[in-house]
Amino acid sequence: MEHLIRPVGALGETIVVTPQRAGWHYLSFRVVVLAAGEQYTLHTGGEEIALVPLQGAGALAVDGATYALQRSGVFVGPPSLLYAPPGKTITVTAERGFEFAVGGAPATGKYGVRLIRPEEIKCEIRGGGAARRQVNHILAPPLPAERLILFEVYVPGGSWSGWPPHCHDGAGGSPYLEETYYYRIDPADGFAIHRNYRLDADFDELLPVRSGELVLVTQGYHPVAAAPGSNVYFLNYLAGELLDEERARPPLDDYRYAWMKENWEGNRLELPIARDTI
Repeated sequence: MEHLIRPVGALGETIVVTPQRAGWHYLSFRVVVLAAGEQYTLHTGGEEIALVPLQGAGALAVDGATYALQRSGVFVGPPSLLYAPPGKTITVTAERGFEFAVGGAPATGKYGVRLIRPEEIKCEIRGGGAARRQVNHILAPPLPAERLILFEVYVPGGSWSGWPPHCHDGAGGSPYLEETYYYRIDPADGFAIHRNYRLDADFDELLPVRSGELVLVTQGYHPVAAAPGSNVYFLNYLAGELLDEERARPPLDDYRYAWMKENWEGNRLELPIARDTI
């Protein structure tokens, strides 16, 4: 399967990733777009799921309760999102146009249906210099789940994220986690560059990403660069071998660039460059 996935159509399931299609074991992901009044029925099956609003408003009915989710767009504060365990049927009704992401991973049903509210979500500024970005921990410890981990990341135009580059593919003692990157970019005709690479294999890809596209991280390190003037948002779903509180275990940094955590302005070229006097 191609690692850069473009949406298909304007309504319905515009992006669909299953473990079978991705060639991995745990993570599923899709983006759904509903017109006002339309309904979408989601059966969680053997998965725990997390449903994140992207734009618009919808009502989610499950177990006799109804949960309202709405969002003016992704370039705002953290959202409310719905977590549900296996064996549930969720009916989504668009109160106006409603666009949302939903992803899942195998689970046993340890945790019940829960609405996670913005005030529960940790928001932090990471990095510095040209690698300064904001990370919202929308479903990460201490917020409970069995396998799922979710982040929203905001990268100003001209900046980098995922820096120093890190991996979580089981190599070098890193944990094994599968990951999707769903992108939105402001303005809509902006772009980002997503790189997936490994140090010990013939694998290195540069992916030009537009708003509304998805990237699969199946292996390796994966930094992101936002083009100047292109503010970048991405929604990460991760799932793999880590369970419960172990989901807080960090990835492995590329040793060649890990030093930058101690000096984000290190080795920065100062301009203008003086004329050569030789």
